[in-house]
Amino acid sequence: MDFADVTSRRARAALRHVAGFSAGTAVDPRLRITLNFHPDRWAGGVSVLTALARDGAYHSQFVTGTSNGGLTARPGGDRWRWESRIFGGAYDDAAPHERPVYGALNFRRQVVGAAPRFGSAHFRLTAGALTRATFCYPDSAAEPADFGVAAGMSLIALAEADEQDPLNDYVEAHVHGGVDLSRDVEALVLDACYRGTPVEAAARSLPCPV
Repeated sequence: MDFADVTSRRARAALRHVAGFSAGTAVDPRLRITLNFHPDRWAGGVSVLTALARDGAYHSQFVTGTSNGGLTARPGGDRWRWESRIFGGAYDDAAPHERPVYGALNFRRQVVGAAPRFGSAHFRLTAGALTRATFCYPDSAAEPADFGVAAGMSLIALAEADEQDPLNDYVEAHVHGGVDLSRDVEALVLDACYRGTPVEAAARSLPCPV
């Protein structure tokens, strides 16, 4: 599998590592990865949407220091340890901004995104993000044994055969090589409750369709 379009050496190493023990047929290219988040949260004295507009990019918790799950994104922490195992140590001494960002594969084509547990809004990524993503089932916090890449995706069948709480019914995705809002996002999808609110106004300042 060719990962030449991923410029980061570490990202290529991580993708090749996971591809080495992925199986199954190629993922349907019409499916999309979504990055669910809470659009009305604040961190570091600014709103999440303000920070996104300022940076023009979606960052991992290693950069932001925030999370909708556990705050273990530090050397030796659980998130660091899980990534070391999954990606074959490719990011063990990486700078925070080099690490992948987390989302989920929207194989059920839900209007709320693939993983609404992590927020009522989501970025819907372009088809190109599929080819530089790795996947696992279940969530990486469960230290899974099953992984996938776009060319070998057996995880959807596993998820469909499983019986999970609806909030845990997702195939986790790791997007390598960064997420630039103007390049990699098809749309930001907001819950209807934000219509006409300052959250919607802030969202429209982002360099992507809303």
